Amino acid sequence: MASALTLKKNYRCFQSLKQFYSGGPFSVSSDGSFFVCSCDETVNIIDSSNAAIKSTIQGDSDVLTALILSPDDNFLFAASHSRQIRVYALSSLECLRSWKGHEGPILGMACHASGGLLATAGADKKVQVWDVDGGFCTHYFKGHKGIVTCTMFHPDPLRLLLFSASDDATVKVWDLTKKKCISTLEKHQSAVTSLTISEDGWTLITVGRDKVINLWSLHDYSCARTIPAYEAMESVCTFSSSSQFAWSLSSYVKEQSKKPISSFQFITVGERGILRLWNSDGSIIYEQKTSDLLASLDTDEVKRGFTAATMLPLDQGLLCVTADQQFLIYDWGKKDACESLDLVLKKRLIGYNEEIVDMKFLGEEERFLAVATSVEQVRIYDLTSMSCSYVLTGHSDVVLCIDTCTTKSQRMLVVTGSKDNTVRLWDSKEGRCIVVGIGHMGAVGAVAFSKKNKNFFVSGSSDRTLKLWSLDGLPDFAADDGVFNLKTKAIVAAHDKDINSLAVAPNDSLVCSGSQDRTACIWRLPDLVSVAVLRGHKRGIWSVEFSPVDQCVMTASGDKTVKIWAISDGSCLKTFEGHNSSVYRASFVTRGAQFVSCGADGLVKLWNVKSDECIATYDHHDEKIWALAVGKQTEVLATGGGDASIALWRDSTSAEKQEEFDRE
Repeated sequence: MASALTLKKNYRCFQSLKQFYSGGPFSVSSDGSFFVCSCDETVNIIDSSNAAIKSTIQGDSDVLTALILSPDDNFLFAASHSRQIRVYALSSLECLRSWKGHEGPILGMACHASGGLLATAGADKKVQVWDVDGGFCTHYFKGHKGIVTCTMFHPDPLRLLLFSASDDATVKVWDLTKKKCISTLEKHQSAVTSLTISEDGWTLITVGRDKVINLWSLHDYSCARTIPAYEAMESVCTFSSSSQFAWSLSSYVKEQSKKPISSFQFITVGERGILRLWNSDGSIIYEQKTSDLLASLDTDEVKRGFTAATMLPLDQGLLCVTADQQFLIYDWGKKDACESLDLVLKKRLIGYNEEIVDMKFLGEEERFLAVATSVEQVRIYDLTSMSCSYVLTGHSDVVLCIDTCTTKSQRMLVVTGSKDNTVRLWDSKEGRCIVVGIGHMGAVGAVAFSKKNKNFFVSGSSDRTLKLWSLDGLPDFAADDGVFNLKTKAIVAAHDKDINSLAVAPNDSLVCSGSQDRTACIWRLPDLVSVAVLRGHKRGIWSVEFSPVDQCVMTASGDKTVKIWAISDGSCLKTFEGHNSSVYRASFVTRGAQFVSCGADGLVKLWNVKSDECIATYDHHDEKIWALAVGKQTEVLATGGGDASIALWRDSTSAEKQEEFDRE
């Protein structure tokens, strides 16, 4: 006997992934549990485990240019284009004091190990040191002929030295006791971008955009070695010889029968997006074979490559930051049991997702979410950690649509359509493309898997055609020499304008297509013979879906309405009005008795089908909502859109009923 149907009364957003980083300065806590980073004019405090925004500090309405945590994590120092230096207490998030620093923006900060001194590097070519408690300047250094890009104290608190680097291609060493420059290091030919000091405290390592690494002796401030790097360098860092990272590196060197490790090692990153580990003698110990950065069609070099690298405390790995606002955490490991040691990407935190255009839950337990944004890759998020587990890379233009399925053999598949006119089928476990479908003459804006037998998928394009692709004979894995080309089993000229959406019936007997030509068409499978044409919308149709139980189809349109149609004769059974703008997605929940819709007004709505009633409206997003994913049991939803955020929703009907009972 079927269980009684309980209508949902409410959904609650229980987790969201929002933009937390806009590029620029960041600082990691002393235990690595959180980091602070700039997001335009605000400072976000981010949980390192799941990229959740723990707290936000509102700035002074100007974009942040520099920030750093105090060594004990009690204070945050921040500066913006307003040139104000502000000190915040992390416990209360209150601004304790502020003062005007430089005559231009502050581009770099450093804290002395004692926590009592703050150094600032300015676009005004000056370096200043401040008493943290008093807020007054203790040292005022000038001498650089260009913008000062970064600064650092000597890590030994007893050696009162300050280093500064500039785009005048020099590094200066300042004696804090004598209050003067004791050496100017001149070997670079372009802007010096980063500097660090060896573990023993006697070698300064500098990198720059002149594509060289310089090692300087701090005994006599001479250049001990110049190492050609053959790429513009953005960051350099060192690591402790007693760390797990160093121990694993030694094991790697023995495995690879490489040259023995010299006195110290360091890591560099730059425009190529490749990690490299170096010996102090100039030899490369390790170099990544391929970059983990998301390949981009963007020709702007500012948006590619690494911008920073730093070792995380307590043996938590190596953190690298990318030009497209991602935080990548690496550590030594093995990708497969049979492989040798390698630097493995352990976690990818996405600071900014771009506009989200489509997404679907993935896996039998729906632990993952496949997300298409305004880039050529698909990002697969682990919903337990909200980190990007891996990326599907292969399309040469923006991915527009996604569908997912789990086959009878428990294989998790993803199908994507792109502006590059192709469809691709991916094995999500391997993270590799297994087949490519070529034949569309326009952007592929809609894809949908078979619901019952999982043995085909359909695609629709701006070329106005609908194609059926058979998965019979699908290879078990992608060939090493390329991918298997898929062929169409059926094709039909379906519409007069772009096809925006596709849906396959629960029994695989029909497919419905929705188009910008304001019609939805129902086709018989597998031969794609027309069954019905649904006319009545006044603008293009963005979404179509079959009812899970009844012989009807639901459509969502740019005319601000959602309609339900009879399959038998194509008649309109119901029209739902309530959105203030185009409705982009509508999906059935509660075994077809209810549905959820979202659209250009940024609203999510829950409807009862029988009563034609909108019973709840949620205003969570700041922009258009393009994407809606519904879990198999319809207890969990995901929404995403133009605000680059992902929201996860859970049916809260039972929980609210229990809460009400407890209050009584």
